[in-house]
Amino acid sequence: MSAIRVLVVDDSATMRGLISAALRRDPDIEVIGTAGDPIEARAAIKALNPDVITLDIEMPNMNGLEFLEKIMRLRPMPVVMVSTLTSAGAEATLQALEIGAVDCVAKPASVSAPDAFAELIMKVKSAARSAVRPRTTVAASPRRVGYRSTGALVAIGSSTGGVEALLSILTRFPEGCPPTVVTQHMPATFTKSFAARLDRASGATVEEAYDGAPLEPGRIYVAPGGSAHLEVVRSGGLRCRLREGDPVSGHRPSVDVLFKSVADTVGAAALGVILTGMGRDGAQGLLAMRNAGARTLGQDESTCVVYGMPRAAFEIGAVERQLPLSAMGEAILDQCSNLH
Repeated sequence: MSAIRVLVVDDSATMRGLISAALRRDPDIEVIGTAGDPIEARAAIKALNPDVITLDIEMPNMNGLEFLEKIMRLRPMPVVMVSTLTSAGAEATLQALEIGAVDCVAKPASVSAPDAFAELIMKVKSAARSAVRPRTTVAASPRRVGYRSTGALVAIGSSTGGVEALLSILTRFPEGCPPTVVTQHMPATFTKSFAARLDRASGATVEEAYDGAPLEPGRIYVAPGGSAHLEVVRSGGLRCRLREGDPVSGHRPSVDVLFKSVADTVGAAALGVILTGMGRDGAQGLLAMRNAGARTLGQDESTCVVYGMPRAAFEIGAVERQLPLSAMGEAILDQCSNLH
């Protein structure tokens, strides 16, 4: 297999050098060029035809979001955003993921740390295998009117491509939707901003999960990035629990941990959904849910940015039914109407 050819775009010469040096440590990656602004980057894309671009957001001449929008409209290709660890950086990065960036990493607090860009290497490799499609404008489906939750719980796991997928699904959720928990692989500083973005788009109330949060109809909780695993426990009703611990299936929070807790606590009165993402996190947990009597859905290959997690779950028999993303929101609400 030939090396993954990467173009590094950042207005800081120091950061371009650090990112390039980190990527070159992996024999499967070749840094074919760098650019200090979108004008240089546009010329480099035409001349070098990279497999993946790493892109900063704050740059002269044209900001990274404007440039990304042009890339996705004119020449779609895998882009990994490299963002600052600020709330403004998080908001901009979420916009980038909605526009079509495959993934994001936060610039490390200390660039001298030996593993400063280890996550970037992994995400560049994942991006090279992703399915990037031209951007299309699709009219949002109307929210379900008069929906009444039966109390069934929804647990959703996602990773690469999950921001767009979750927005597509949760914008269809009405005010009285089933109580829902979500683990999306995302840098720690980004999940609060992501929950706020989902809250604005959904009929339900969406928050970053906190310890003891009540799982009630009309409430959706997103696992905080990085620090703890999100679990579902029973304590005077169903509640969120944040538990510290080592990464599971390579992640913290882990989809496997969430799904297994739902299998143990809720059993058949739950629906598990696994969406686009790299790797296998969530496959064993979704199988545990299905074995406990829960219903299970997986995103189909044709609509995944990366058909990794759903494929792993499908291949071990954890997925009862595969669906395109456009049908997933309605299917979740329909399935939950029949669960008690």
